[in-house]
This record gives sequence, structure tokens and C-alpha cells, in this order.
Amino acid sequence: MAEIFGTDVSSETPDDEELRKNSTPEEKVGWRRRLPKPFAGIVKDVRDRLPYYWSDWKDAWDYRVIPSLLETFFNNLLPAIAFAQDMFDRTDHAYGVNEVLLSSAMGGIVFGVLAGQPLCIVGVTGPICIFSYTVYEIIKPLNTDFFGFMFWIYIWSMIFHFLLAAFNVVCLLQYVSTYPCDIFGLFINVVYVEKGIQILIRQFEFKGKTDLSAGYASITVALVMTIFGLAAKLFVYTPFFNYRIRTFVSDYATALSVVFWSAFTFFGGYLNDVHFQRLPITKAFHPTSVMRDRSTWLAYTSISVKDVFIALPFGIILTILFYFDHNVSSLMAQRYQYRLTKPATFHYDFLLLGATTAVSGVLGIPPPNGLIPQAPMHTETLLVRDENGNVLRCVEQRFTNTFQGVMTLCTMARPFLICLGQIPQAVLAGLFFIMGIQGLVHNTIIHRIVWIFTDPKKKSDTNPLGKVRIKKLALFVTISLAGFIPEFAITNTKGTIGFPLVLLITVAVSFSFPKFFTEKELAILEKDVAEEFVKKNLIMSSLTEFD
Repeated sequence: MAEIFGTDVSSETPDDEELRKNSTPEEKVGWRRRLPKPFAGIVKDVRDRLPYYWSDWKDAWDYRVIPSLLETFFNNLLPAIAFAQDMFDRTDHAYGVNEVLLSSAMGGIVFGVLAGQPLCIVGVTGPICIFSYTVYEIIKPLNTDFFGFMFWIYIWSMIFHFLLAAFNVVCLLQYVSTYPCDIFGLFINVVYVEKGIQILIRQFEFKGKTDLSAGYASITVALVMTIFGLAAKLFVYTPFFNYRIRTFVSDYATALSVVFWSAFTFFGGYLNDVHFQRLPITKAFHPTSVMRDRSTWLAYTSISVKDVFIALPFGIILTILFYFDHNVSSLMAQRYQYRLTKPATFHYDFLLLGATTAVSGVLGIPPPNGLIPQAPMHTETLLVRDENGNVLRCVEQRFTNTFQGVMTLCTMARPFLICLGQIPQAVLAGLFFIMGIQGLVHNTIIHRIVWIFTDPKKKSDTNPLGKVRIKKLALFVTISLAGFIPEFAITNTKGTIGFPLVLLITVAVSFSFPKFFTEKELAILEKDVAEEFVKKNLIMSSLTEFD
């Protein structure tokens, strides 16, 4: 620990002790304390970012904001309601579409207006979906009120969020490298594909009866939507037409795919004989569950003192999940390739995340947090490129995040809910496939696997991987897959609640790499997620100097 946080006074030599005794009062403080004062990270985040607040709104006057807003809205909304379908089925309707919409809307509006890093998209994630229905399955046999139990989980988690932010523990994020991030990204994208398959499996049964025509028709719609959606999304990389037209097609590919293929199921003919299952909706702006008072969003109900403390370890697990999930989402949304110019904040944003987590407990909704891959995808939609695809700048602003949250809130109104209710579940499956495959295509681990099996004659001389021996690259890829397998496996078992601990293990494993790889190899294989400009408020010495 001394190597990370500085020299410990207990290890002083006699000369050090004499020097300390003769030091000025200010110098003595430096000897006694190497850690920054409590709240130093939060205060520095606010002071660094506050001068840019108004420019965050003014800079939104840019064309890139329009396609970014629409794509981010659909990329956040549609997977969220697909997760709502999953939680609806596995929590006996405790969580439904309205709960997920309200959570996503709160995340977008709060973080768009108040967060230090508004580029990080916040909403309902796959891991919190898994966490929610796992908790439900655990406490259901105990006859404990679900909403009361979740309220205390979120309150405990809020407390831990505040403590971690106040005592600058978020600084440990500076030691997170690309290894755990790439694994987590691979996990999320594979889960998207898995969720799409699970949705399609459910189409073969309706009201307890087998429905083969609906099942096969749904598979066809999902696969055709995936093919055309990906083709349109990747159209920007083709030589057809000019760059502006290619960009336009790519920008609106996701939204148009959902609209067209939803409408396709109403085209008539033999399609009229197919019963496409659609998204279940409820009354506008009202809770879904009959297990609570549906006239109010205040969902807290009293539970026993014993259950309050049983909720404590779940709160710790949720905090660990959000510590990694949200902060890594924020880091990935600020990668060095994006050429960002405005300061980053982590301590303050994690404090804000604790507040929204507590509010979620009061409202009886799943808590929002940073989204992968939506957060980096949001930044990518705001990049201004030249005709060769090189990044010129990024439109750093608050409008897209805030307004996509407002749009999500509006979808809770009856007319929009009815529109959502017309979306076939097969289209949601297709959307999962598009997002999952798109993420896999850009995943670093997949790129390295492809490189290993590429014909040596076809390998580019400019690719840095060419400087790493194949055996060492294969070893690193093997270690990466060894980290991915337990992450994916645990989410498909009853031990899924321990998923955040597996995340921490992947971070710990990265510290052993210097024993197996040279510095030059690690410089290529294990880069920092973001540049020093982004991480400067995570460095202990920076905060200590600020004190």
C-alpha cells in the first residue's frame, strides 16, 4: 500500500524523524498524511467542471446532436424495455415497463443536467436486471415484502456510495486497465445475444400452448431485421454514394429498423394468421405491480429489523457492481480516441449515483447506472469525422443525455405506451442481436482472436499486434477468455448475486501481468482505458496537492 499511497510514517529512518521534527507546520501535515482530505475529490471535480457548465448547453448547437439524440434514445429505450420484459416475467410482475421507463428517464435527466460527465448514458442495465430478479427469487420463500427489502438494499447502497465518494476511494479506479473493461464489454455483448435468443424461445408458447407459427415467424423477423439493421449501420464504411449520405443512413439505421420491422408484422396476408407477442404495457404513469399501492409511486413498506440487516450484504454487492459498472462506463465514454477537451469527474458523479439509487428505492423502481455499450456509443455518435473516418472533434454537451431522458419520460404517456405496445418481442430480440453483434465486431478480444488466426501474408504491418509474439498474444487472449467465462457462467446460476466479486477478481488479475509479459508487450496489450487528462482527478497526488 505504501507504493500506492505514499510513504508511511512508521517506516521513517532516524534522519527522517529528525527532519520531520524540524519541519514547518505545513510540512508536518505532509508527513502525517499522504491521503487527500475527505471530500477533496468531490470538491475538485465540481471546481474543475463548473466553469464549463454553460458551454455544455451552448455547444449543443451542432448537427451531430440530432442523430445522436435519436440513436441514443432508441439504444437506451429498446434494450431497457426488453429488460423490463425479462424482469416482468421473473419477478411476478413486480417490475414492468413503467418502472424501467421511469428509472431510465430519471437517469437521463438527472445525469444530463447535474452530472459532471454528461456523456455517460445512465439507465437500466443487464446486470441490475439480473440482480433484481435474483434478489426476488432469494427472498420470495421468506415471505419478505419485495419493495421494502429493495428499499433497504438501495439505502445501504446509497450510504456506501457516499462513503466511497467522500473518502476518495473512487481514486482506485486509476488502476483499472483495459483488461477487465474488455472482458466486461465482451460479457455485456454476449448477454445481449443471449437475451435475444431467450426472447425468441418464449415466442413458441402462448398461454400455456405451443405456437410453432409464431415462434418460427418471430425468428425470421428477428434475423432479417438483424441482417438489414447491421448492413445499414455499417453502410458508412462502404464506398457507395458520398460520405454525408452514408453517414445519414448509418445514423438512423437503428431507429428505422425498429419502426419498419414493427410495421412489417402488420403488412397483412399470411402475417395476419401469426400471433406475434408484443410488449406488455400498463396504465400510463402508474406502477405495474398489484403487490403495491398503484395510486402512488412511493413504494416503501415496513419490514422487520432482521430483514433490514439481511439487506446489508446485498447493498454492499450492489455498490461493488455500480462502482465498477458505472465508473468503467464513464471511462469508456471518455476514451483517448474521442479527443475530449473538457474535464472528467468521477467522485462527484458517484455521489450523485448514490442519490439516484436511494430515490429508486423510494419509488420502487430498479436503479439506473452507467450503460455499456450505450455510454461509449453515445460519445461515438457525437464524433465529427472527415471523409476518411478520422476523428476531428467531439460535440461535448448536455442536451442529448437530458432530452433523451425527457423523451423516455414522455413514453410513459398513454399514446406512446400504446405505440410501445405494438412492438413485437421479435423486434426486441433483433435489436439485442444488432447491439450485441455490433459490440462484438468492435471488441478488442475478438480482434485479437481474429489476428491470431489471420494468414501472416494478410496481416498489416502497421498493426501494433504484429510486435507481440503469437505465443504471448495467445496467452493474453487465453487469460482474457478465462476471465470472461466465469462472468458469463455465474449469471446463469443461482450464484449470480456474486457477479460483482468476479469483476473485482478480473481487476486483481491484471496486477500479475508484469510477471508474464514485458513492458513493451503490456504497452500494446494492456493500455490505460483513458488518457491522463481524463484520469487526473483520480490520481492521489493531484488531490493531495489540491488540499
